[in-house]
This record gives sequence, C-alpha cells and structure tokens, in this order.
Amino acid sequence: MSFHLKKSFSRFIAPLAFIMAAGLVLTGCNEGSNQAAQSSDNTMALVVSTLNNPFFVTLKEGAEAKAKELGYTLMVLDSQNDSAREMTNIEDLTVKKVKIILLNPTDSDAAGNAVRIANRANIPLITLDRGANGGQVASHVASDNEAGGKMAGEFIISKLGDAGTVLQLEGVPGASAARERGAGFNQAIEGSHVKVIASQPADFDRTKALNVTENMLQANPDVKAIFAQNDEMALGAMTAVKAAKKDILVVGFDGTDEGIAAVNQGDLVGTIAQQAFVIGTTGVEVADKILKGETVAPYTPVELKLITGK
Repeated sequence: MSFHLKKSFSRFIAPLAFIMAAGLVLTGCNEGSNQAAQSSDNTMALVVSTLNNPFFVTLKEGAEAKAKELGYTLMVLDSQNDSAREMTNIEDLTVKKVKIILLNPTDSDAAGNAVRIANRANIPLITLDRGANGGQVASHVASDNEAGGKMAGEFIISKLGDAGTVLQLEGVPGASAARERGAGFNQAIEGSHVKVIASQPADFDRTKALNVTENMLQANPDVKAIFAQNDEMALGAMTAVKAAKKDILVVGFDGTDEGIAAVNQGDLVGTIAQQAFVIGTTGVEVADKILKGETVAPYTPVELKLITGK
C-alpha cells in the first residue's frame, strides 16, 4: 500500500472508530436510562384525574406527605380529565414496573379499562375518591358520597323550611362521585316539600358552573337554593348569583380551602367537607399494607363533615 493510500485509509478509519466508540457509549447510556426507568421496591404511583382542581391538589399533597413519612418514592401523573390519557399513564407505569398504583379516575366506566391494564401487569391498584367500574381493585378509599349528598339535601331543607325550589349543578357525567352525590341529594329532597326544578352538569368546573348557573337563573328566576356537587362549581354559581343580585343559598361539596373560606365569609351557606388530604394519606397507608402482604378492606371510608357559617 502506498503512503498516500495508507494516509487516506487512516483518515477513513479514525472517524469510523470514533463513531463506533460513541455508539457503544450511547448504547450504555440508553441501557442506564432504561434501568433508571424501572422502579425500585419503594416506588408508588398516583394517577390523578386533574391537578387543575384544588381538591385533587390537596389529595396529592396528602399522598406525598404520607409516602415521604413511610419512606416511599411517589410518582404523580396528571390525566387532565382525559380517560385516554389516563390509560396511557397506567400503561407507562406498568412499563416502569411500579409496585402499586393509586388511581383517582376521570370517569368510573372508562377507568375499568385502565384497571385491567394494571391487572394484566400484576400491579395492585387502589382507587381514590372515585370508583372504577371494571377490573380488580385492591381497595377503594373515599368518603361516602351518597351520604354526603343526603347531608347537603337535608341541610338545604332545614334552611328553606317547608317549601322552596332548588337548582342542582352536577359533576362529570359518568363519575361515581357525581352519581352518588346526586342520588343522596335526591333521596333527601324526595321526602320533603322542597323541589328540584332543574339539574344540569357543569363537570366539576368553576367557569362552566358560572355559565350554566346564569342560564338556569334566567329560566328559573324564583329559585331559592343551589346545590353544587363540588366547591369549584359552588364558587362559580356564587359568582352568577352575585351578578344577578339574587338572594340564593348555595351549598357546595368537598371542603376545599377556598370553599371553606367562602362559607366563613358568608358567600356559601355550607359545604360538605370531604377531607381530600386524608383521602391521600389513607390511600398511601392502605398501599403500604398491601405491599407488606397485609389484608386490607375492600372499602376504607373517610369521614365527612358539614361546615356552615359562624
């Protein structure tokens, strides 16, 4: 081989060797990343319906606090009120091989598919606040939403007396919490002279509740009270009531910080406090027992409280 040919060959080999070496390094990095993606024995995951709602932010904070106390790493994923995203979140967690999943479903019916994904991966799953219609759930941690709805109805009846008309703002259609709160509320009202004259969904959303309430008040100007199935909707309804300059009792549900503040200020007459933080902490406690091989109840209730103005 001539000197010039050797020189050309060397110029070709040197970059090629560098590329091959770099490829080996990158392959090693990818393997390291894949290994990092696998969870350790102390990793739990929490999939939340939406972190755009203060109630679920508080639930997350409760779970994080208890996980830290018990020595667990808690991964948190936001489904953004999208059942398809919820399924993707669960699929991602099965790939990461987390040890247990805490799920706050966006929709109880659709959540059944997400639960089954975890079941196929042999990962135990606990539902929080809202149930899942399908699959095998290790345990369900929630307040008794039906009892809370009944509590709200009885409180409104006590405030209105023998007669009056009420509007109801419903949550996300298909969510177990919405169905159960509505069922309890209607059960209380049916045995009284108070009448629900309109009931429409506002998806647990404050802005939607404002718009829905404005429309319902135009159609029902003489209404005396509004029951909103969460505090976000109650606050939206209160804004509409103030704008219409009406004297209407508004009762919420959840007991968020802002909801309780509105009660103390006299804007809302009451809220059914669901203790979101406690639901989060209790969920992690139940998960800890499952991981330790202990037997847990299929349902763990969290106490409700009626909060009224001073």
